[in-house]
Amino acid sequence: MRNNTITFILLGLTDDPQLKVVIFNFLFLTYMLSVTGNLIIIFLTLNNSHLKTAMYFFLQNFSFLEISFTSACIPRYLYNMSVGDRTITYNDCIIQMFFTDLFGVTEFFLLATMSYDRYVAICKPLHYVTIMNNKVCRRLILYCWTAGLLIILPPLSLGLNLEFCDSNVIDHFACDASPLLKISCSETWLIEQVVIVCDVLTFITTLVCVVLSYVYIIKTILQFPSAQQRKKAFSTCSSHMIVVSITYGSCIFIYVKPSAKNSVAINKGVMALTTSIASVLNPFIYTLRNKQVKQAFNDSIKRIALFLKK
Repeated sequence: MRNNTITFILLGLTDDPQLKVVIFNFLFLTYMLSVTGNLIIIFLTLNNSHLKTAMYFFLQNFSFLEISFTSACIPRYLYNMSVGDRTITYNDCIIQMFFTDLFGVTEFFLLATMSYDRYVAICKPLHYVTIMNNKVCRRLILYCWTAGLLIILPPLSLGLNLEFCDSNVIDHFACDASPLLKISCSETWLIEQVVIVCDVLTFITTLVCVVLSYVYIIKTILQFPSAQQRKKAFSTCSSHMIVVSITYGSCIFIYVKPSAKNSVAINKGVMALTTSIASVLNPFIYTLRNKQVKQAFNDSIKRIALFLKK
């Protein structure tokens, strides 16, 4: 079959009609909460003068990535369930996979950048404003996107040459490399190895940056003379550490595997939870554990209330 004429069938998460209703409601609710929560963070960091530091600039970009990542696959699956149409064209499938991978990989590099920001804030506080100036922050964001693009291009380019002869049924709720390789009639060994190398390269590179940053952060914090100082320093890093743990933990289950042709039943379930639950938790983690963000939120609510009264 010519690739541009193929129409794939996405099996989704289940065939049980009652369970489909539960999953639809759950994913719809978590998606709306995710978009709303992350949009609130973007709004606050853009409009509050107290949230103009590098930390909140990176948080703003992280929230944008969270919205983009979950929007790349969840709305399409909700649409498929609502109309009962499980088909997706080859071109749409490739586009969906491209953006899902781009946003996901870029997010890892951004988390590493955010850990470096925390390192500078804790270990070099007197030079923080100078080191993490606006120009440097914008360059770091550009580097994150560039790295994400360079990582996904090799496997994606090889994937465009895959042929599909016997089956067009994808055992997933969205287009992903593993189920596509599973149904391809082409020799997939090379692309499997490239996928693994790119996954491991992203995972190890960013994880090393995160671990090194926090090793120096912890060493510096432990040298603080006051327990109050140590508590305050740890609290500024705790939100980021929680988000890092969630992101890297889910990555281990989804992407780090010996063969792309292994069963994807567990992976698609974990991916559904990652794209829905994690993106909902992140804005709450950052807001509930951050006094400045909570204060900015309260101030915004008061301003809106005063405006409505007028």
